[in-house]
Amino acid sequence: MEVITIESSTFQQLKNQLDEILTQIKVQKRQNPLSEAWLDNSDVVKLLRISTRTLQNYRDSGMIPFSKIGAKIYYKASDVEGLLNANYSGYLK
Repeated sequence: MEVITIESSTFQQLKNQLDEILTQIKVQKRQNPLSEAWLDNSDVVKLLRISTRTLQNYRDSGMIPFSKIGAKIYYKASDVEGLLNANYSGYLK
């Protein structure tokens, strides 16, 4: 397993970006309650600031659920947030 450490300020930036995405999702759900935002590989790589290989490792190890249609892979925004929350260790001293 690969352990990635980031500064708390960087983690907070990622969390803020996810909060913005979730706000957009909530707006979309009000418009169409049956839908949830789906992100593709490039969206998740940019959002988490990780490589495509790291994201593939997350998929291969079962750390993040995904849906594959042809060669295209999609992730639920809530699952990406869940990955961050599951690995959140609180503030470092």
